[in-house]
Amino acid sequence: MAILEVSNVKKIYTTRFGGNQVEALKNVSFSVEPGEYVAIMGESGSGKTTLLNILAALDRPTAGEVRLNGQRMGDIREKELAAFRRKNLGFVFQDFNLLDTFSLRDNIFLPLVLSGVPYKEMESRLKPLTEKLEIQSLLDKYPYEVSGGQKQRAAAARALITQPKLLLADEPTGALDSRASGKLLELFDRVNEEGQTILMVTHSVRAAAHAGRVLFIKDGEVFHQIYRGADSLEEMYRKVSDAMTVLTTGGERHA
Repeated sequence: MAILEVSNVKKIYTTRFGGNQVEALKNVSFSVEPGEYVAIMGESGSGKTTLLNILAALDRPTAGEVRLNGQRMGDIREKELAAFRRKNLGFVFQDFNLLDTFSLRDNIFLPLVLSGVPYKEMESRLKPLTEKLEIQSLLDKYPYEVSGGQKQRAAAARALITQPKLLLADEPTGALDSRASGKLLELFDRVNEEGQTILMVTHSVRAAAHAGRVLFIKDGEVFHQIYRGADSLEEMYRKVSDAMTVLTTGGERHA
């Protein structure tokens, strides 16, 4: 059974002045299987961020439905959404979203603290994760004391320590240099190989090439998708780059 099912999702916004309607998502349908690594690409204004916000239960669709692990997200009451997100979803953002007054350790622990996980269990989850991310020596430092790449790895640890059903990444390499980006993408590769399901929104062809499947969004619809299959990273990079060229130059839709 698919871990994520998106069925005929539409999102219409009404502008504050003038009452004009903007159709951000038209009729989006796709599914993600357990253990898949899916990237979503598209130009600015294509609907990627709107879609991610709906998948993250931060916004609700105007029509259609989203199911996570078989549960209709539209049925979850507003007061239960925060707990649902903590239990099922991990988030990695472009701007890290770390609290400057918390050490890296406390930032990583935060979702577990909010969920009432015992301290002993938090510690047992922390050690192998921070060793894998190579930040075990930085845990007592504060976000302003470490590099952007180290901040993003701490943010990844915070997302993964909850053992989420789905890891959502929003432009995770956007604020990183090429070396830090490479290390983060290698980390995503490793955790995906261990079974973690990942859905990443990105502008980066290099980042998208690491995924097993890439969905291209244009004008609020799924325009095209490609699979990596047995392709090398370099071959997938070329396929993604070619598809983005078609997308931005007005090719035909192949959903």
